[in-house]
Amino acid sequence: MEKLKVGRASLTWLNGGVTHLDGGAMFGVVPKALWQGKYEPNEKNQIELRTDPILLQIDGKNFLIDSGIGNEKLTEKQLRNFGVLEQSRVEESLKQLDLSVNDIDAVLMTHLHYDHASGLTKKVREDEYETVFKNAVIYTSEVEWHEMRHPNIRSVNSYWEKNWKPIVEQVKTFDKEVEIADGLKMIHTSGHSDGHAIIVFEEGNETLIHMADIMPTHAHQNKLWVLAYDDYPISSVHEKEKWMDFGYRKEAWYTFYHDAYYRAVKFNQAGEQTEAIKRERYNYS
Repeated sequence: MEKLKVGRASLTWLNGGVTHLDGGAMFGVVPKALWQGKYEPNEKNQIELRTDPILLQIDGKNFLIDSGIGNEKLTEKQLRNFGVLEQSRVEESLKQLDLSVNDIDAVLMTHLHYDHASGLTKKVREDEYETVFKNAVIYTSEVEWHEMRHPNIRSVNSYWEKNWKPIVEQVKTFDKEVEIADGLKMIHTSGHSDGHAIIVFEEGNETLIHMADIMPTHAHQNKLWVLAYDDYPISSVHEKEKWMDFGYRKEAWYTFYHDAYYRAVKFNQAGEQTEAIKRERYNYS
């Protein structure tokens, strides 16, 4: 498992599963001739997208950024359409670190789409689900939590009842931002979804920014390259511009949940890559 240290924060990437989605949708109006040189598609024009939660350890607390794609959540048709070649192995990943799901103090949900939230609950019997992280507070923006429970005609396919009903008593919402620990904040941005949030950690001269699905991979560095899946693409552009400029000034690390090639990338003040942590390619069969 890949690791990163930023100040007193330690990050470890877990195995949350993988999807393969249409490259055109993932890069919106950007011509394929431009994006395929940065992120290679397969013969179906799909690109590989991990769904790997990040274990973020600060001050003796275990935080998880998003939850993976889960297990036994998708139908055979969904598994095929979403290109799911492996489902979550979060519990196995934690076990390798001498931890369990009961050791997670909080789950920081950037948003609640199925590919981020399906790992929050698990099936115990047909049509019955229970929470996975029993001792965790689950943070999400107030706007996102409302839409999760009351999706509109566009978002209904992304927000699933089985992902939210078992966790109702654990959820803690925030409006504009919330400080999870000293220097660690969740900030509501909108963009990809109306309630989408990013995660920022600052300590001294070291900065970490998790842009979630506003910048899902290293290939989305361009401020204008936003997803066709975004509900509010103009908001995505504006927030991306704001937080990329902020990060460049800080020479921050940017971390990824979806990237199949990079776990994290650091940029200088000119926006040039100076350091990177590549994802190791594992055989999980």
